[in-house]
Amino acid sequence: MLRSIVRVPSITFASKEAMRPVLRKTTLAHFMNHYRSLSVSATKLQEIKKYDPAPAVGSPKPKKKPLSRIPIGGAETHTQKVDTGSTIEFTTWKAAALFILIGGGVYYFFKNEKQRLETEKEAEANRGYGRPLVGGPFSLIDFNGNPFTEKDLLGKFSIIYFGFSHCPDICPDELDKLGAWLTELKKRDINLQPVFITCDPARDPPEVLKEYLSEFHPDIIGLTGDYDAVKNACKKYRVYFSTPPNVKPGQDYLVDHSIFFYLMDPEGQFIDALGRNYDEQTGVEKIVEHVSAYVPKEEREKRKDKWYSFLF
Repeated sequence: MLRSIVRVPSITFASKEAMRPVLRKTTLAHFMNHYRSLSVSATKLQEIKKYDPAPAVGSPKPKKKPLSRIPIGGAETHTQKVDTGSTIEFTTWKAAALFILIGGGVYYFFKNEKQRLETEKEAEANRGYGRPLVGGPFSLIDFNGNPFTEKDLLGKFSIIYFGFSHCPDICPDELDKLGAWLTELKKRDINLQPVFITCDPARDPPEVLKEYLSEFHPDIIGLTGDYDAVKNACKKYRVYFSTPPNVKPGQDYLVDHSIFFYLMDPEGQFIDALGRNYDEQTGVEKIVEHVSAYVPKEEREKRKDKWYSFLF
């Protein structure tokens, strides 16, 4: 009963004579494929040897490269070297030089501009806004006997010094320094009007001042007058001076006084005081700074309404 339900298919085996052509064809195809693979491997080996020849006898064995540098799934191929020629290096050098040049120029400009603004603000503060002025009206005579007032200071930068001709050491030293300043400023095309006002009018008439100042610089103008006129000028410039009491006629004496150079702008306004801390070089540089930073009054007034007025 089981046989009638399950039928086992019959399997027919071919004879050896019938299988021989099939086996022969399969063996030949397998041999040809194996031969082709050997030929390809030999060709790749020749290419590798071409770029990486075997070391000569006795030469050191080359080091193996790390596995990370060997391509996955194929043989190592030859890579060309990147040409880092002189064109790239030259371009980089020019760019660096241009950067340094432009950067240095910008730094120099802003540094000078900052210094100029600071000098301008210093001069503006010294002109006396909100505090007593230094300078003002006075009436004296020069060493040629001509009247000289504060109006003669207009239109040019002036520098004023108070002293006396019988001063033993301080006044000669300061006047020598003033002469050096004037000489150097002329070389820089800056004409400064130097004025010497005596604190000792009793012994400094015009002819004495003219002879005394000729020993220092020909441009220095000497001013004198009566005692009250000289005292008024000293008061306007906040200059302290005193003579010993009860001086007898013909008696020698010293006058105690302030030691400053008062720098005035072309409007006749005080902008700076140069003391003994300024020498022949630093004094010139300070005067040049003020001359370069000077702005006329009309322009200063216009800038007050600008949004950038806080800079000044």
